[in-house]
Amino acid sequence: MDDPADTNPFAQVPIEVTISVGKARPMVKDLLRLSRDAILPLDRRVDDPVELYVGDRLIARGELQEMEGEQAGQLAVRLTEVANLRGGL
Repeated sequence: MDDPADTNPFAQVPIEVTISVGKARPMVKDLLRLSRDAILPLDRRVDDPVELYVGDRLIARGELQEMEGEQAGQLAVRLTEVANLRGGL
């Protein structure tokens, strides 16, 4: 059976995926005091899952990892959960 993604004319169009690693909720007064080298704590830990969005739609969750080999040092996401996208984005 053919994969519908292979025959879809939009299958080759790039799409931007946003990876959310966490949120910060500082007071405005604290935000105004930020300067270079300041640290803004997030609401998640390093090992917590990250969320992948297309626009405002959550499409997957995963874990951050570092690439190896020629791409060493580059961040990547290993998917652990993927939404059913058959109905479209």
